[in-house]
Amino acid sequence: MIPVSLSYLVLIYLCIMLGPIFTAWIFTEWRRQRRERAAFRFVLRCGLCGFEFQDKSSTLLPRCPRCGSLNERYRPSRL
Repeated sequence: MIPVSLSYLVLIYLCIMLGPIFTAWIFTEWRRQRRERAAFRFVLRCGLCGFEFQDKSSTLLPRCPRCGSLNERYRPSRL
């Protein structure tokens, strides 16, 4: 029999119990961020009036529905 102290047994127990919980948390966080990026893929912000709108067309310069100015497609920055 291998002599193992109580502190090592507690450490092994914690790793076995908390490891799957930590892995599940990382996986759900990754999925949430992926869904969030997909939701904001078509969101554009007008450079002139600041209006945010969705444009799912493939045009290079979409028009703002509020002021009619042309806007470039770029990723909106997250704060």
